[in-house]
Amino acid sequence: MTDHKYVYEFSEGDASMKNLLGGKGANLAEMTGLGMPVPQGFTITTEACTQYYVDGEAINDSIKAEILGYVAKLEALTGKKFGDLDNPLLVSVRSGARASMPGMMDTILNLGMNDEVAERFAEKTNNPRFAYDSYRRFIQMYSDVVMEVGKSHFEKLIDEMKETRGVIQDTDLTAEDLKELAVEFKAQYKAKVGQDFPTDPVEQLFGAIKAVFRSWDNPRAVYYRRMNDIPGSWGTAVNVQSMVFGNTGDTSGTGVAFSRNPATGEKGLYGEFLMNAQGEDVVAGIRTPETIDQLRDENPEVYNQFVAIVDKLENHYHDMQDMEFTIEEGKLFMLQTRNGKRTAAAAFKIACDLVDEGQITSTQAVAMIDPKQIDALLHPQFDVAGLAAATPIGKGLPASPGAACGKVSFTAEDAAARGKKGEDVILVRLETTPEDIEGMHYAKGILTARGGMTSHAAVVARGMGTCCVSGLGEVSFAPGGQSFTLGGKTFTSDDWISLDGATGAVYGEQIGTVPAEISGYFGRIIGWADEVRTMKVRTNADTPADARQAREFGAEGIGLCRTEHMFFEGDRIAAIREMIVSKTVEQREAALAKLLPMQRGDFEGIYEAMEGFPVTIRLLDPPLHEFLPHDEDDIVALAAEMNLAVDDLKAVIASLHEFNPMMGHRGCRLDVTYPEIGAMQTRAIIEAAINVQKRHPEWNLVPEIMVPLVGEVKEFVFVKNIITSTADAIIAESGIDLKYLVGTMIEIPRAALTADEIAKEAEFFSFGTNDLTQMTFGFSRDDAGMFLDAYYDKKIYENDPFARLDQIGVGKLVKTAVELGKSTRPDIKLGICGEHGGDPSSIEFCQQVGLNYVSCSPFRVPIARLAAAQSALKAQQA
Repeated sequence: MTDHKYVYEFSEGDASMKNLLGGKGANLAEMTGLGMPVPQGFTITTEACTQYYVDGEAINDSIKAEILGYVAKLEALTGKKFGDLDNPLLVSVRSGARASMPGMMDTILNLGMNDEVAERFAEKTNNPRFAYDSYRRFIQMYSDVVMEVGKSHFEKLIDEMKETRGVIQDTDLTAEDLKELAVEFKAQYKAKVGQDFPTDPVEQLFGAIKAVFRSWDNPRAVYYRRMNDIPGSWGTAVNVQSMVFGNTGDTSGTGVAFSRNPATGEKGLYGEFLMNAQGEDVVAGIRTPETIDQLRDENPEVYNQFVAIVDKLENHYHDMQDMEFTIEEGKLFMLQTRNGKRTAAAAFKIACDLVDEGQITSTQAVAMIDPKQIDALLHPQFDVAGLAAATPIGKGLPASPGAACGKVSFTAEDAAARGKKGEDVILVRLETTPEDIEGMHYAKGILTARGGMTSHAAVVARGMGTCCVSGLGEVSFAPGGQSFTLGGKTFTSDDWISLDGATGAVYGEQIGTVPAEISGYFGRIIGWADEVRTMKVRTNADTPADARQAREFGAEGIGLCRTEHMFFEGDRIAAIREMIVSKTVEQREAALAKLLPMQRGDFEGIYEAMEGFPVTIRLLDPPLHEFLPHDEDDIVALAAEMNLAVDDLKAVIASLHEFNPMMGHRGCRLDVTYPEIGAMQTRAIIEAAINVQKRHPEWNLVPEIMVPLVGEVKEFVFVKNIITSTADAIIAESGIDLKYLVGTMIEIPRAALTADEIAKEAEFFSFGTNDLTQMTFGFSRDDAGMFLDAYYDKKIYENDPFARLDQIGVGKLVKTAVELGKSTRPDIKLGICGEHGGDPSSIEFCQQVGLNYVSCSPFRVPIARLAAAQSALKAQQA
């Protein structure tokens, strides 16, 4: 036996114990402490879940004994007992991780029922319909969650029963019908599992607890965690709570409500409820519920009590709350509260409103926004002209705003497969379930025939920033589900539809989209963020247009301009090819002279767009073979164009062939072999800066010339000498006192390990974490997708290291390079320009190791600005 505590009554905890009790358990404890009507229960901690996996997916005897001790305490608190026919204890078993994961985990209601309990329950309550409705639900949920017998087997039996009885709703089935269904369900269970349905409540309880622990590692939960940067080591808590019943009849019900509108952020109670129902009926979308306002008419006393609780909870947590409640025979019970999921637009409005109401400070407002949500604000809206010419063919509930257009997809698997290939798809379903998470992620939009504004589809779509229209009951699916009819037209997977998540309108055609406009609330939050962040945010931009876009989003310079991206168009590709096939230095210089004015013009445009902010330009990086054709027809055409023999051109192409070009003749190695390339690019960079400085004397241009792929200080010195000799001569001739910096991209492990030597010569480091990750792990970012899924499945990796910086390995190299670099050049400028520069968790790491700036793609600049502010706030609190 151990004295370590794994179980807590609700009365023993509070909101500060979220890591141990999970979000749901901590908030149930907090509501209990606030004196709210919470059904009694206890929480099995996240540490018990972790121990379950340590013990080989088993609940050890010590934890079992502790759980049974708390069952006895719950029996004493409620005056009910497991298996007692006169006064049976029935409980719900729910998961609750420390991070909100709506719909990702599994729940069981009415646990403790068996044939005898159901029969006595029916007599005692004088409500046999309620008793057998509760029993058949329990059998169905237990079979699905614990024994993994799919819900569809039971739904089929319900549908057959309704058809036989000639009724439409589940609520139209009689007590006898439901009793018969319970018998059929148990028979289905035995047929699928090979044994009788368990009758002992303790056996049922431990089966359910194990199922919740197991659900922490089910495929949809693992995918959700990867999408939301939630570590697998956290585990989930289990909440065991005495049941209250919303399905006893017309004076009972269940609902979900928000203290503010989660789609728009408007203040005011917003939600839905169903009378004579249990909780999963609302979120599963099986029946379309009533709005919370109608509860005022049906039961004003309960409504007023609920409003008072909502106000108290929001004032207590200082945030918009998402609440679940049950009404049992006219009495209100609170089953959950949590900070509610909301759209990006709502998140910014709510944060600003809470500041204006005096609930929170501007700094707290900055901290409460998820940076990833900003991406949703930048998602497209319908083109006004296209929308004006279109006529809706149906209108559902506006569950998650934004516009989406794509071809129809009927399954999550199909949506994921097509989305991964770059196809725009709309996932169209009767209703979504948690298993659909990957398909929902890859879909441009989601349309469901069933479900309200708090259905699974609506909640998950809002969290993802994906457009969603729900509850469109007119959608009629064909048998087999591979087509649907709406507005008199039949749609298959080859047809386009468009969704307006702000109005709920559905269009049976393709409508163009335009970028979203950012609201004033966004500006206020980002302004507050800029006041507290200490790292600068730059952009990766290769064209003046990209640079201007980034400036509009608040970029404070360019951290990476990839010069090779300028070579792939029109006359430029011809000139670079001429340079590559040249046999002498003079021929190469003649070809490069054609490129010089093109590069110079591009750089001038970029400097102008950046309005005097710093610009880092990387010298040519990719292997030269990338600029040459490889198809026979293209080779013949190029040979003719360049007045070369086909065989001579083929010989050049063959000479450039490399077995592993990403680790071959590229980066600074090109300048070592062909110094004239570096000289031409330096001339373009410096001459452009001089021209722009002359036009804008109020600016202080200091070009930053970055040498890529350095692994040895001597090669950096060689290329630096080319740069400085070229630049100094041009500057001297111009009469302009132009300063410039020469630095390097740290993207080879050897460079990180010898950064003290390199920093004696380099004036700045920029971490190219795409290549640094590639070289450290030893696999290609272009090919890793083929096997990473197997690594996720086997729990070897939790995240794609190219999307989220590997702080243990790659991060150690970054930290080492920072420390070594500062040891020989204390004022060295440090930044990151790989894709990780726009990832919030990676930005936090950059803050910790002391980088001066992060650089990311233009559309991720606002995300980085907010994430950098949050990182600064965390650093202050550390």
